[in-house]
Amino acid sequence: MEIENDTRRLILDAAERLFMEQGYEATSTRMVTAAAKVNLAAVNYHFGSKEGLMQAVLRRRLQYLNEERLRALDQAEAKAAGQPLKPSQIVDGFFGTLLRMAQDENAGGRTFLRLIGRSMSEPASFIRTLLASEYADVMERYKVALFRALPNVPQAEIVWRFHFMLGATSYAIAGTDALELVTDLHSNEDPDIQAAKLLDRLMSFLLGGLRAPLPVSA
Repeated sequence: MEIENDTRRLILDAAERLFMEQGYEATSTRMVTAAAKVNLAAVNYHFGSKEGLMQAVLRRRLQYLNEERLRALDQAEAKAAGQPLKPSQIVDGFFGTLLRMAQDENAGGRTFLRLIGRSMSEPASFIRTLLASEYADVMERYKVALFRALPNVPQAEIVWRFHFMLGATSYAIAGTDALELVTDLHSNEDPDIQAAKLLDRLMSFLLGGLRAPLPVSA
């Protein structure tokens, strides 16, 4: 059983890295088993298919991520003692928790951070369904918290702004290479410095968008 668990972990680790680097469509199960140094049939034995493997890769990290998001929200609401939270607390609980995972290699580190960004920006249909299912309870809790924190903002506007925040975050964590492909912009920063500054930069941007004046149509 221990050997079986080790094989499963090796496959998941190799698949996580390859899906991040190559994308889901361009990564074959043969590439994964070669990188993991396991038998070619091991993917089907442990996960049933390449699709099942991708689902297992995402669920392994998303379960921890969403537990941490709910824990952060529970703690903030307990301290607030029934009062609405500050928008910054809500944004940090949802998006900050994700970015802080990049500093924890046991939780996937920067590899998973970029994989989830790539999965959100170019998902296969089954990945979209999986993400929606995994996020459902967490999204509902955070949406309610935002509605309470911003009572003077129409709820439809809050939903749209949260949608924009998700898009900005997924693009940001997909890596600067994605930006350079379509804009030819180069930051000229060391990758480690970029990673260290990403949380503060993104949080400032997201809060600015959340607090922006309402459009005239609203």
